[in-house]
Amino acid sequence: MKYSLTWDLESIFPGGSHSPELQAKLQEMENLLKEYDDVNEQWNPATDQPTYQTFQSLLQMSEIITNGLSQAGSFINAVLSTDVTNSHAPVVRDQISQLRSKYAIIQTSIMKKLAAITDEDFEALVSQPAFEELRFALTETRENGAQLLSEKEEAILSTVSPDGFNAWSDHYDTLVTYIKIPVTDKDGNVQELSAGQAMNRMYSDPDPAVRKQIFDEWEKAWSHYAPLFADTLNHLQGFRLADYKLHGVHDFMEKPLRYNRIQKETLDAMWNAISANKKPFLDFLDRKAAMMGKEKVAWYDVDAPVSVGDFEAKTFTYDEAVDFIVENFAKFGPTLADFAQKVVDNRWVEAEDRPGKRPGGYCTGLPESKESRIFMTFTGSASDMSTLAHEIGHAFHSYTMWDLPRMNTKYAMNVAETASTFAETLVASATVEAASSEEEKISLLNTKLENATAMFLNIHARFLFETSFYAERQKGLVSAERISELMEAAQKEAYQDRLSEYHPHFWASKLHFFIDGVSFYNFPYTFGFLFSLSIFAEYQKQPEGFEEKYMALLRDTAVMKTEDLVMKHLGKDITQEDFWKQGLEIMAADAASFLELTEKYV
Repeated sequence: MKYSLTWDLESIFPGGSHSPELQAKLQEMENLLKEYDDVNEQWNPATDQPTYQTFQSLLQMSEIITNGLSQAGSFINAVLSTDVTNSHAPVVRDQISQLRSKYAIIQTSIMKKLAAITDEDFEALVSQPAFEELRFALTETRENGAQLLSEKEEAILSTVSPDGFNAWSDHYDTLVTYIKIPVTDKDGNVQELSAGQAMNRMYSDPDPAVRKQIFDEWEKAWSHYAPLFADTLNHLQGFRLADYKLHGVHDFMEKPLRYNRIQKETLDAMWNAISANKKPFLDFLDRKAAMMGKEKVAWYDVDAPVSVGDFEAKTFTYDEAVDFIVENFAKFGPTLADFAQKVVDNRWVEAEDRPGKRPGGYCTGLPESKESRIFMTFTGSASDMSTLAHEIGHAFHSYTMWDLPRMNTKYAMNVAETASTFAETLVASATVEAASSEEEKISLLNTKLENATAMFLNIHARFLFETSFYAERQKGLVSAERISELMEAAQKEAYQDRLSEYHPHFWASKLHFFIDGVSFYNFPYTFGFLFSLSIFAEYQKQPEGFEEKYMALLRDTAVMKTEDLVMKHLGKDITQEDFWKQGLEIMAADAASFLELTEKYV
């Protein structure tokens, strides 16, 4: 085997959750936070004019603190991801949460001081060479500061968050460790799978009986703990809504839109375009059902592999997947390919299929060492290869920005999904083009279209569910039974009743609903997917030298509104449905190819 299936965490902080170096880093951050607080206490913007030397010092300290806490936070989450039973990791995670709370309190004071500066003085500040590069970030910080409560009130909120808001999110990770899925093989042997293992197999196993068995056990397991997950979701989002109310925010979509730097018109245009153009993807599901001998596909069939004739779904070793990704990244540009090779050579990826890991996948940044770490579970499917490409895309996005000031790297989630889905599209398209037979092409088109159905149907269901849940949560607690009803209703609407069986406890099994940092952790995926397809379309028109233009776009993702970003680099108006339709048409063409090729098999 050429590439390691496990990542290297020792080079970050040796010793795991008990690392002395990690504790030394946290003590360093504790000391710097005290100094940061002291400097801020003495800072008076009026007397700091005209050069704002003290403010420059505050920004420098802020960068060191945020990088240090991010480095530590990424590390301890990585430790916990690979071993959900690690009882010490949550203790360390809480230490970091407490430090972040202290930092947030100081930041509140700085933001309010910025907000109090006159427009003329602020313009003079950001016009100076030392601050001009940070104009957008500082303007956004100032605007957010104007919406804050008093320093004392914000300090109280920051102080109680680690044992309130953040704790409920962390509690979800604890609950997931209790999820065990028993699977009985053909010989009657029972194997107990973790949530991560079960999820991968439930969606990818070619045997419909196995998928059905795992799904039934999966629903049973999440149903058993549903009251606990309901408590967690209710109190997590209840805290969020209370925080909104205290800040005078009564529309629960206001913050997600502001965070993603988009207008409501943009989000509406995207969902309207999707709702009006779902037919190709629903037809794809109908054809898939017919090929399975069913009237409709069930939830656990949507992502199932498709095999026709004598062809069996192709599997890949990890080495083969990596080499294929690097090879096809190289067709796009040398920088992306070289970076992907570096990622695997330096053991930035955790891909081993073993018990004890949390479900899902992610990429996390290490700003101090200018590295990333990728978490996933690789089982050999084409879908797993796409996931690996997706996460490398995330890491590449960070790579293009490592030389920028920290404030200019804080891109929102909607554009965060751009590089990842673009990388995934490169690989998915390449797998289809490399198909050696019609049967293999059908299988690979199926894998590619699974991603489209996830973006246009599954994530639409998530968005509809969260919208209805927040609306009811504003009136009081929502029971586990009612939450499941809302989930199933959202799935039926999003899939337009095309499924024979739904997943009412999906809300409990999906981590994204329990993330404290970002609300509505759903629509940005679809946004990024369609945005990346538009970029891909531009690349196909003029591939020569496109990598440089692409990297320039990625570097701008944190320094302007999203509408301005797309207009600058693509010349498109994303408040109009036509922009979103072009991405949908690209995937609709794949759906049409799938239908044409599979006509003879039904």
